[in-house]
Amino acid sequence: RTTQYADGSSIPEVMGATAWSGLNDGARCAFNNDASNLATYGYLYNWYAVDDARGLCPTGWHVPTDGEFMTLEMELGMSESEANGTGWRGTNQGTQMKSSASDSPAWNGTNTSGFSGLAGGGRDYYGVFESEGYYGFFWSASASGTYAWARRLNGGDTEVRRKDDNQRFGFSVRCVRD
Repeated sequence: RTTQYADGSSIPEVMGATAWSGLNDGARCAFNNDASNLATYGYLYNWYAVDDARGLCPTGWHVPTDGEFMTLEMELGMSESEANGTGWRGTNQGTQMKSSASDSPAWNGTNTSGFSGLAGGGRDYYGVFESEGYYGFFWSASASGTYAWARRLNGGDTEVRRKDDNQRFGFSVRCVRD
């Protein structure tokens, strides 16, 4: 939910679709540009904000790398060969990463991982909002050529999707302790 980089400088809030689609710098937005979504889902950030040297996470924290996501997935029972794959992988690791019905806010997982993933939706590189309440998209700190690695949790699936996505997409971010 941060509006500032770790050094205190502001992360620009970009609302317009045309402005969002032309970005090559860090930006944030609330889903559907509706501030009422912030309490539940926080901001969506493009990957330029994740990769900014000023730091998206507070001191002592960082955005997890693709490898750190894989470590979590393997700790939850995914095989190493599946973790290294792309697309929908695993068995019930997505369920373990999603918030449970008893969490606040709730989703349809078990949250046995403590990740507390939520269906905050995303924003595509055209600036169009999609899938709030159904998908949760999460950036990693790892580039993949001109793309970046991300994870997706789906309301109707138990697995975790690993995909390299366009860096202009707006996704949720989780910070982990250094």
